[in-house]
Amino acid sequence: MENYRDWDNDSGVIAYEIGNDYIIVEFRSGRERLYKYTYSSAGADNVGEMKRLAEAGDGLNEFIVENKIEYESKS
Repeated sequence: MENYRDWDNDSGVIAYEIGNDYIIVEFRSGRERLYKYTYSSAGADNVGEMKRLAEAGDGLNEFIVENKIEYESKS
């Protein structure tokens, strides 16, 4: 897992892992902390944007919440 930069220090995301057709996101808190978002569960465009935001270190948590992104499974 890569640490999420969180330039604004306002995110619930703390780490991520990028694969060819998925991203796993680790959240700071919650009942479950690891979520896997795949092309089939969230859509290729959404996963692509999530990968971009993860690498940029800003906006990932907001994107997931605002767009109600569906996850495939808890990793």
